[in-house]
Amino acid sequence: MIVLFSIGVAAACVVLPPWFAFQEARRQGFVAAAEIAQTYAQDVLHRADETARQTGRVFTQLERVPDGPCSEASLRLMRQLDLTSTYIQAMGHVRDGAVVCSSMGGPPIPLGGDVFRTARGVLIHPRVPVDTPGASPLMAVVRNGFAVLVHRDLPLDTSTAIPGVALGVMHLDALRRGPPELAKGLVKREWLARLGARAEAVFIDGGQLVALRRSPEFRIVAVAAVPMAYLEERAAAIAWRLVPAGALFGLALAAAVLLLARQQRSLPTALRQGLRRNEFHLHYQPIVDLDSGRWVGLEALLRWRRAGGETIGPELFIPVAERSGMMSRLTERVFELAAADLGAFLASHPGFHLAVNLCPTDLHSEALLGMVDRFLERTGAGASSLMVEITERGLLDVNSARRIIAALRARGVGIAVDDFGTGYSSLSYLETLELDYLKIDRSFIEAIGTGAPTSQVVGHIVAMARAMGLRMIAEGIESEAQAEFLRGHAVQYAQGWLFGKPAPAAEVLRLAQAGEGAGLAMMSAA
Repeated sequence: MIVLFSIGVAAACVVLPPWFAFQEARRQGFVAAAEIAQTYAQDVLHRADETARQTGRVFTQLERVPDGPCSEASLRLMRQLDLTSTYIQAMGHVRDGAVVCSSMGGPPIPLGGDVFRTARGVLIHPRVPVDTPGASPLMAVVRNGFAVLVHRDLPLDTSTAIPGVALGVMHLDALRRGPPELAKGLVKREWLARLGARAEAVFIDGGQLVALRRSPEFRIVAVAAVPMAYLEERAAAIAWRLVPAGALFGLALAAAVLLLARQQRSLPTALRQGLRRNEFHLHYQPIVDLDSGRWVGLEALLRWRRAGGETIGPELFIPVAERSGMMSRLTERVFELAAADLGAFLASHPGFHLAVNLCPTDLHSEALLGMVDRFLERTGAGASSLMVEITERGLLDVNSARRIIAALRARGVGIAVDDFGTGYSSLSYLETLELDYLKIDRSFIEAIGTGAPTSQVVGHIVAMARAMGLRMIAEGIESEAQAEFLRGHAVQYAQGWLFGKPAPAAEVLRLAQAGEGAGLAMMSAA
């Protein structure tokens, strides 16, 4: 199963990064095409807004002329305004559906029947018939008897470097009418519904990426629609860069997964070989009396250095040993190594504690009692010189654990619960066991003084330990501020880098014999 799982994960590593890279290329292609479409729509909107502004100014000035609409004064003003207006073709007076006099002169210009009225009462003739061959189509805006004629193509006369771009301007008051008022290419009036109350919108409709922009001044909306072929082209160009990189990353990740899987499969074999070849050794970390700073014990920590010099951390080999049923052999090796390292020292320092970590399976096996007996016999130390640390996970089968714990305490061995508060046991279970010490996990110690929610947990753990009559050991102390906080809460013992890092037996014994661990105290006397 592990092999199949590893192969599946490796296959996913090969496939998923290129797939994500392709999706990212599509996203970037969409963003690039959307930016182009929005730029075009903004340019069209600028032209349409300026046309509407000029139209409004023309109406205002023509409506102020005191003479008749087709008087010489009115026509002269029309011609002047025509010359100064960049977006207006002509202007004139409307009567009976036709421009009867204008700045262009000539015969009347029929406006045609295609017309709608805006919310402000302005009439818009979006398609004014033009009889002159080759002449540009016109649009007419009529207010109070005056008309302004605009080239229909002028607001759409924006430069587009992309073939097939559609541009348009639509009036919101003509929402349910037919084709757009101004359009070049395929522009659909129903796109206005996609805008809603927003100022702008970008979406895909069929083969077009559409950008809409609402005018902040007038009830008009500019449209630009870029062909999807452009998006695909941009996405493909980006994919040529991203997908190969994603494929290389995926292959590297798959190789790492397979290598890790191979290591995981081979670790049980390597563990057995390591036990046969004596590749394991112990480091020891001091446990101190918090008030005096005196050493009162050592915790044995298992280390593995392979024959080739490679060091494998306990966070890797302990879970493998548990899964492969070799944890009991490792526990036995810890007792053997500790007896060889510290046997004489423990025998000459009654009451000084050696703490040994147990795994959950140790608490369910009578073999542990044999290991303890052989350790005490080999070292000549009293049982009070030994303390075993059990984790909350080891208490899942509380009945089995209770029998082993009772047998250990009957021999005089101290019992400590390690990592309290991080596991699965309940306080009611702990109260049914015969325990001596409670270790406060480093995760709670790290929170001291940080204001984090877990910073309050230490006080609760201290209160529970007192209620249960347990002595406390805080682990992971790295600062004097943490130590002072714990002293203020009457925590008796501590360990951590503030007091000493884990070190080989020879170094620990040298420190003890040189007096740097002076005042070795009996923990049991506290």
